[in-house]
Amino acid sequence: MNTNDKMLKRVVGSSLIGATIEWYDFFLYGVVAGIVLNELYFPSGDPLVSTLLAYVTFAVGFVVRPLGGIIFGHFGDKVGRKSMLIITLTIMGLVRR
Repeated sequence: MNTNDKMLKRVVGSSLIGATIEWYDFFLYGVVAGIVLNELYFPSGDPLVSTLLAYVTFAVGFVVRPLGGIIFGHFGDKVGRKSMLIITLTIMGLVRR
């Protein structure tokens, strides 16, 4: 096995782990949205409205994720992926305040 094969296996393994963690995060939010997050983040008088709002936030994240991948992937190729990672983490930190 040459160096290129080892590098390819490492890249594939890292990508698989990253994608698995990302999809597990979406799966957990989807499960917990209807059980807990509807009452925790959207405490309205109507439980149906709270549940729908929780699932709408899930849907928005699911739809916008590819757009962010396209935009930040483009700039990651131009500027550098480490810089884009720092920018996205900063944006997430600022939005959660």
